[in-house]
Amino acid sequence: MTIGFRLPVRIGFLVILVLGPDPARGSAPQARTEPARRGVAVRAVSPITLDGNLSESEWQSAPPIGAFLQREPTEGAAPTERTEVRVLYDSQNVYIGVFCYDSEPESIIATQMSRDADLSVDDRIEILIDTFRDRRNAYYFSTNPAGALVDGLIIENGQINSDWNAIWNVRTRRNDDGWTAEFAIPLKSLSFLPELPAWGFNVSRTIGRKLEEDRWAGARLDVDFVQVSEAGDVGGLAGLAGGRGLDARPFVAGRWIDSPMTGDSLREGDVGGDFFYDVTPSLRLTATLNTDFAETEVDDRQINLDRFPLFFPEKRSFFLENAGVFDFGVSGGFGPTVLPFFSRRIGLLENREVPILAGVKLAGKAGRFDVGVLNAQTRETGFTGARNYLAARVKRNILNQSYVGMIYTEGSPATGRAARTFGADVLLGTSNFLGTGRNFNVQAFAVGAGNDGVSGDSGAYRVAASYPNDLWTVEAAWLRTEKHFDPALGFVQRPDTTRTDFSVEFAPRPAGFLGVRQMLHQFSLTRHTRIESGQLESWQFFTSPMNWTWNSGDRFELSWRHQFDRLFVPFEISRGVELASGEYSFDRYRVEFFSSDNRPWKVEATWWFGTYWSGRADELSGQFQYKLAPRLNARASYNLTFARLPEGNFAARILTLGADYSVSPFLTFFNLVQFDNESNNLGWQSRVRWILEPGRDVFFVFNQGWFHEERPDGRRRFRTVDRGVTAKLQYTFRF
Repeated sequence: MTIGFRLPVRIGFLVILVLGPDPARGSAPQARTEPARRGVAVRAVSPITLDGNLSESEWQSAPPIGAFLQREPTEGAAPTERTEVRVLYDSQNVYIGVFCYDSEPESIIATQMSRDADLSVDDRIEILIDTFRDRRNAYYFSTNPAGALVDGLIIENGQINSDWNAIWNVRTRRNDDGWTAEFAIPLKSLSFLPELPAWGFNVSRTIGRKLEEDRWAGARLDVDFVQVSEAGDVGGLAGLAGGRGLDARPFVAGRWIDSPMTGDSLREGDVGGDFFYDVTPSLRLTATLNTDFAETEVDDRQINLDRFPLFFPEKRSFFLENAGVFDFGVSGGFGPTVLPFFSRRIGLLENREVPILAGVKLAGKAGRFDVGVLNAQTRETGFTGARNYLAARVKRNILNQSYVGMIYTEGSPATGRAARTFGADVLLGTSNFLGTGRNFNVQAFAVGAGNDGVSGDSGAYRVAASYPNDLWTVEAAWLRTEKHFDPALGFVQRPDTTRTDFSVEFAPRPAGFLGVRQMLHQFSLTRHTRIESGQLESWQFFTSPMNWTWNSGDRFELSWRHQFDRLFVPFEISRGVELASGEYSFDRYRVEFFSSDNRPWKVEATWWFGTYWSGRADELSGQFQYKLAPRLNARASYNLTFARLPEGNFAARILTLGADYSVSPFLTFFNLVQFDNESNNLGWQSRVRWILEPGRDVFFVFNQGWFHEERPDGRRRFRTVDRGVTAKLQYTFRF
């Protein structure tokens, strides 16, 4: 077995890991372009009633953490509305009280209240808590005036995993002076060092109708809120304890599945659970037994009109817990083209579910290291045998915002095939490049995948640099993916190629010009070359001379893409339509309009047109959305491609309908209907999530699928393929 890069490279990375600078001892801190913000938390003497009312004496006697500044639209200006934040704590919780004063309380926007809703439209409060004060990782909590609960994990000073869920609570109130939010975050939901007297902390307030963002710290256009390095500090924390660090979350589930086309029917019950134990305050052990993913949302439909595999994100809860620890080599705007570890390879095989018998995960911090180890065992089924999978990841933090790391995976979903993957990566980042207060990072990785019976040419290598800032964003990357690089637990889009990317974005903010908030002008160049033959496989040039966003929130874009593709073998782009091998060059033009999110209705429309392979095609996509705030969110979307080629015409259609209704922030009905004419399948999923109280949930899921078939008389009909109902109760016990 050949790993794909030489032993000295591995040894070099190991030497860096062991002998590199120790951030625990500290390196020189980077200069800030604004004074560091500091606030004080106060221990509550009396019990706090979580009701959104901040008139209690405990809140009134606690000092505000300090004034906010505008980030947008006017960097550094005083906010148009006042915001006050106070922090309390006791032996059980950290409490954060926010008073959002508003001179026009009737104009406050709150369109959603479901768990983990997209609050980008609404007035909202966002909170960042860096419990280890490492300036790179943090917890994220957010709410709007309707009391929605939204949370996530921030890793590596800017990447957020919004699918992570914690046990916490919030209550909001609207009044004549604005609105208030009262957060209660249990200490048992946070990993922290008890001896640390201060935590990294930041708060952002968005005023939806004004498209205004105000921040407590890091109020600069070049700084994203999730950049933990720019947060302030909240001190005064003393005598904190997280309990025994043991949580048990058993579940009981029942399901009925019926398949009229085959005559099969299944009724079964199931029990299992997840268990969590804090080995140290910063290192958590998670175990799962007889894992059930009944509550998982179905994937969005995609039709592949390219010759390379599509990417579907992970949505299953066990794999999303501390998932950021396992991220490897993902940065910049070029997307996931090579992932040495992709958790969807575990428990899913050719779009069929493989039951997981048990799994264990150890993830968190150990001194100056971030570590993650995952082991999972799947059951034997009628189409595959029992399998065991291992993934291990370690990163050592160096300097202020940088790391070096390694990854190892073992196991394969394929029968009778051994597979191992080994890689190393480095990220060097700063938010004060050359003393300018701007962001810059450089990243590199080398990965090898070894499979039985395959030797040589089994590596992948990447070097990338990025300057992501508000006015200018410049990115460049080089990626080499060798012919036999095939990580069994990973994702590879285009093997046997060398890819080069370069992109530039210029985004000025012309004050007072036609009501334009920001102009985005961009171009990018991507080039793929076959390694084995040295021939150019494809290249693409994209430019958008006009991509403007107005102060109203509306956006309009005009763009052009020139593309060259060489097919080395014939390619069936659609059923019965085959493109011959050879060279193709075509030009595509795009017109796009997105209306503002601030209205009850929203329209998104995109039209690609022009030459396409050997002929022409129109690609139409869009969405109409209507919100009856804050309970109902209804939407209809489409994605249509109409191609006219000498080899034959074809149409690809995806139609989607969705309607979500929230009775309260703790009870929501989700409905999704999707149809595509590639599979000729119409699918309907209804999900109900009822949070009895944080950590105790009831799920009810209904699925039904129909096949759009042609009858003997030539007419078409929808025939039921399968249907199923699942009910699940999970209950968390905390010790």
